[in-house]
Amino acid sequence: MTAASATAKSGVRKVEGAPLLQLEDVQMHFRIKGEGMLARRNVMVQAVDGVSLTLSPGETLGLVGESGCGKSTTARLITRLLEPTAGTIKYQGVDIAHMSERQLRPYRREIQLIFQDPYSSLNPRHTVGTIVGTALRTHDMVPKGGELKRVQELLELVGLNPEHYNRYPHEFSGGQRQRIGIARALAARPKIIVADEPVSALDVSIQAQVMNLLENLRKELGIAFVFIAHDLGVVRHFCDRVAVMYLGRVVEEAPRNALYEKPQHPYTQALLSAVPDIGVVRGVPPKNRIRLVGDVPSPVDPPSGCRFRTRCWKAQDICATQDPQLLEKAPDQTVACHFAEPPVESIVAEAV
Repeated sequence: MTAASATAKSGVRKVEGAPLLQLEDVQMHFRIKGEGMLARRNVMVQAVDGVSLTLSPGETLGLVGESGCGKSTTARLITRLLEPTAGTIKYQGVDIAHMSERQLRPYRREIQLIFQDPYSSLNPRHTVGTIVGTALRTHDMVPKGGELKRVQELLELVGLNPEHYNRYPHEFSGGQRQRIGIARALAARPKIIVADEPVSALDVSIQAQVMNLLENLRKELGIAFVFIAHDLGVVRHFCDRVAVMYLGRVVEEAPRNALYEKPQHPYTQALLSAVPDIGVVRGVPPKNRIRLVGDVPSPVDPPSGCRFRTRCWKAQDICATQDPQLLEKAPDQTVACHFAEPPVESIVAEAV
């Protein structure tokens, strides 16, 4: 079975062979200057603290979680825009976590990033042809004199007029600018694209167009995606597997259908309970919603034990003393919780 094949039952494409990308216990701690009584000390922000992920060829992995949980930092670690504090990032079995810029150059073209903001991610002083063609020139991917033709092919591939290569970013709408960003990522013929909330800054009507474009590109080119988003509906439509992050760590990872139908971590259950239910419009009684109290703790001083325990309705003494490990609770479904279990009908509507 190929990477692009799908099972009729689950809709998830089965992927075989060695992992294309593998993160093992990756950490990213930022040093910042303290405030108040800590003004003379440097403190560490634990943005990512022990993340392990695997991505197979042609697969799409979704990363979800609240703002500040470490999703975007993980994206920049995967693309090596940041060098991790600790851990390994293996691409096709080679650890690229601590490579120099010169050593990284062959891998740069293999792993590309689509940025969240289509306005600030494009240089306003450069034409679209220059922006998209930079990777072609940098990696010597086209013969002399062939850059313009390739740029026009890429613009046409993402649904833009190829004759607009000499226009500037300000002459395009938000959705068109994001298509330019996608064309720029495709120029290097990557095997992995990390999409950091690529539609969150766009109008709802444009979001569907960009998502359909990414879906078509995935099918046609067989590119593996790491897809970061807040919209759980978009993630379910686009991703094969989903990893849920909270305060710098992965708390649950599973195939999309298993995670959406039988989430086992309390945080995952709370996230999914907040998704609007279209069935209510048809007269179906609304499901109980889990309302988490309090704010996400600071990554400067995270809680001991389970990091979610300060907002969890299942928390007990063991949660404060023992850090739960990611363990397989169901086939291909790992959860980091001492009291992991699928939701039941009598689940409380509000966590206290």
